Amino acid sequence: MECRDRYFMMAVLSFAGDELHFEAVDRTGVYPITMQYAAKCGYSVSVLSQLGRVELRASYFSCHTDNKVNVRSEITCSSGTQKDNWNTLKPAHSSTTSDWQVMFQKAEEALPPMNLSEAQKRGHVFDLTDGRLVFRTPYGQPDSFSTTVNGVPVEVVHATLFSRQSWVVLMVDLVAACSMHEGSYDDSGYMVWDTPEALYPGPNMRVNIGLNGDLMEQLVAEERGLAVEKLNNTIQISIPYNAEGGYRKSFVTGGLYEYYIFNLYLEQILVDEDHVETRLRFHRTLATPLLPCPVFTENRTVIEERVFTVYLGDVPEDVELTAVQMNGYECALPFTNTSTHTISKVVQPNNTHGYTLKVPFDDPVVIHKFSKEHAVVHHQLSINYTLTVQPENEPYYHLTSVMALTDVSPPTFDAVCSESGIRFRLDHSPFDYMWDICIGSDPLTSELAAQHGYIMSNDSRSLLLEDLTLRGFLGTFEILVRDHETSEVQSSSVKTCPFTMTEFIVCSTDGKMTVVADLSLVVQSGGIPARTNLVDKNCRPKEVDGTRAFFSFPLNSCGSVVKLSKEYVTYKNEIFFTKKLHAVKNQSDPSIDTDRVTIQCTYPLAGLHRLFSKYRFESDTAGVGRIIHSMQSTEACLLCTAGLQSPTIKPIAAVKTTPATRRPVRMQSAFHPPARYIKVSKFQYLPTSMRKMENL
Repeated sequence: MECRDRYFMMAVLSFAGDELHFEAVDRTGVYPITMQYAAKCGYSVSVLSQLGRVELRASYFSCHTDNKVNVRSEITCSSGTQKDNWNTLKPAHSSTTSDWQVMFQKAEEALPPMNLSEAQKRGHVFDLTDGRLVFRTPYGQPDSFSTTVNGVPVEVVHATLFSRQSWVVLMVDLVAACSMHEGSYDDSGYMVWDTPEALYPGPNMRVNIGLNGDLMEQLVAEERGLAVEKLNNTIQISIPYNAEGGYRKSFVTGGLYEYYIFNLYLEQILVDEDHVETRLRFHRTLATPLLPCPVFTENRTVIEERVFTVYLGDVPEDVELTAVQMNGYECALPFTNTSTHTISKVVQPNNTHGYTLKVPFDDPVVIHKFSKEHAVVHHQLSINYTLTVQPENEPYYHLTSVMALTDVSPPTFDAVCSESGIRFRLDHSPFDYMWDICIGSDPLTSELAAQHGYIMSNDSRSLLLEDLTLRGFLGTFEILVRDHETSEVQSSSVKTCPFTMTEFIVCSTDGKMTVVADLSLVVQSGGIPARTNLVDKNCRPKEVDGTRAFFSFPLNSCGSVVKLSKEYVTYKNEIFFTKKLHAVKNQSDPSIDTDRVTIQCTYPLAGLHRLFSKYRFESDTAGVGRIIHSMQSTEACLLCTAGLQSPTIKPIAAVKTTPATRRPVRMQSAFHPPARYIKVSKFQYLPTSMRKMENL
């Protein structure tokens, strides 16, 4: 309950279906405040169902109110319903009610007089207290009349009370005129209400105005945005739609709307020539029509971030976002922690709020369409926001759609050098299916990687060796990206890395064997790497250092022998060295300790196209090399898809393997054959004419 100017105000929250009843209580008893009783006793009940609010106003001069307020003259015009009333107060001499009669006047017509009890039966109330006369009557009574003043509808009641006391007749003329203007809303955002200035003419008049019973002087009210103007003898009150003290409510009817309710309180103070002051008060509940309440969406997406960012704004304070549907997928709020999309609430200073939705381009709900002609991807996201008006839980749906274009280019690899090889890394994208990752002409698959002994990390199948020396070599890997439909090469990723190792062997696809042999144990026994040679003593190392020797020669040269089995062909040679002491004394002495290192390259027959036809060798795959140290009974054999043999930790004992059962083969020194072309495939046995071969 609040004490307002000239009345008490009590507000109660109400919900649909609730029926509220008020009762007045004093020391004489309990009195239900019905519609008739409210009009009779100075109460006013306003039901604001859309706001879920019921307000009771009780005049300071109402029944059951103990007050000691003294005024000269006061008129109150309440809100226009049957339960509302006028309060008219003028000073009167002390007298009993039975001594009084009343006569109503309508438009120059005087009605027959009646006593107050009869007037009470017709809905009028006259209370005569000590020094005070109170007259109340509901709107729309038969004894009142309606008229128009300066274009403003007005309801007037004119009653004359008289009492005969001895030879004196006491008469009190009571006139109450109230503006019945319902208010209008203009396009500039103001609620306008009019009342004629000439209802109570007088030389001096001032105005106080307020909302919800809080009266302010005219200048103070104007500072707060309210406006008071006099136009053609009419007082016009303008209230901005967002004025403090008003009520706002959202409403759904085919769209989202809003309306505003104002409890206008206006006081006119008039002073006549005799300095008698009359106060005319208006209580009016004004409501705007339904006004569109558009929410908006703003696409704040930054393409480089690859995330849709959509802002939903101007959401009223009594409206909440309860669900979001994206491309047909319903997402209740709040989103789960595992969700890739997020939404956050943003509070604005104008009593509204908004929501920021973020959805990555790669989110499963996003629709992608590829335009090959323009080499772009259309990322599409249709959003259906479900907004709910509280407390009615009325849903409203706001639709929007956003799109982003991103350029599409063939995938690129990040390549790095490591101690053991070259690593290629590719970050997958939804459009990888448009390209084939190839090694040469072969698509890179897990089967291809397993066949060549690679870890599936998009590593290249082929290893090209450049600048082979004792210091190591440069390894180059190349990966091709081909168009899925045309197989045209769209891009390639090449990485060259330096590698250094103690010894290695390379069996290239063009028929060349390259070896760096570790002869550290030979040096300990007195051997010299510079004095080493192959089977052909004229084939000496190209480079040497203190412990290693570097050889590079064609497979069919330097005395190499060929071993042909069922599915493979092996080219074998040897590195010979002699201990320094015996070699200096007599190189032809059979007692000299001669040690050797066996080197060999093995190729699958199925991948060979030429075996040195016209001195050319062609193989689909690089060979597998072996370095066998006979002196230490140690062998090192490493599989390498590009023909590079890179030893791991040297074994202490010889590596023993169980050889597969195979047919006997002949071994001969190689020489250049006259054959022009030989295609070798699988065979079951060797014909007699091929048992003696010096080269193939």
